Amino acid sequence: MKLNEIQDLIKFVSKSGVSEVELETKEIKLVIKTPKSGSGLQAAPAVYAAPVVAAPAPVMAAPQAQIPAGESKQAPPASSNGADESKYLTVKSPMIGTFYRSAGPDKPPFVNVGDEVNVGKPVCIIEAMKLFNEIESDVKGKIVKVLVNDASPVEYDQPLFLVDPN
Repeated sequence: MKLNEIQDLIKFVSKSGVSEVELETKEIKLVIKTPKSGSGLQAAPAVYAAPVVAAPAPVMAAPQAQIPAGESKQAPPASSNGADESKYLTVKSPMIGTFYRSAGPDKPPFVNVGDEVNVGKPVCIIEAMKLFNEIESDVKGKIVKVLVNDASPVEYDQPLFLVDPN
C-alpha cells in the first residue's frame, strides 16, 4: 500500500465518522482508530498550549533585549509589528505530531519564505504514529513566516505558517 493511499484512507475515515477501521493485506496490517468523543482531542491541545504560547514569548523577548540599548519608546513599534501580523492568514496543523519542512533530510523544503502557495499545495509533513502526512495549504498567498522549527512537535490547530493573501 502506498503512502498516498494510506493518507486517503485516513482522510476518508476521519470524514466518515467511523470510530475504527482495520485493513489487512499480505504486505501490511493497518488499524485506524478515531476518538468517540471530541474531549480526547481537546485535552491534548490544552496540555500543549503552554509551550506554543511560550515559543513566541522568547521571540518577542529578543527584540526587547535590543530595546534597552535604545529608547523604551521603541517597544510600541514591536507591538505594531504584531498588529501587522493580524492581516496574515495562517496554515494550521490538522493533527498532533512532528513537523518536517521537507520530505527527507536530503530533500529541499516544500516551501520557503517568499514562496507563493495555492490551495492544495503541500507545505510540510507531519509525522504521527509512524505515518507521514503531507499537509496542504488551505489558503492562497505568499509565505511570510515559518512559525515552527524543523523536527519540532506540533499540536492540533497550531499555526505553522503565516501567509500574505495579497
